[in-house]
Amino acid sequence: MSYTGTWNLTMQTPMGNREVSVALAEDGGALSGTASSDGNSNDIGNGRVEDGKAMFDVDVTSPMPLTLSFELTADGDSISGNCKLGMFGNAPVTGSKA
Repeated sequence: MSYTGTWNLTMQTPMGNREVSVALAEDGGALSGTASSDGNSNDIGNGRVEDGKAMFDVDVTSPMPLTLSFELTADGDSISGNCKLGMFGNAPVTGSKA
């Protein structure tokens, strides 16, 4: 399963659902790309694919500065997993390929 492409994600955060579009490019075990939400776009960091899971970080400044750490598994055109919200716990993530 390749993670290359654009994925529309919904994060279920304590502040309500947040929509994020993630454009990923997989090259071997490396993963690069950008995450976009609310008119802001940020490069992903620490991107990799391990044991079939896509893992990457996104540093955001809005609504507050923190690092979002994603761990996602794709199944066809669906994707799901978890996002660690810095010190604010975890958020379930679901989505689909755009």
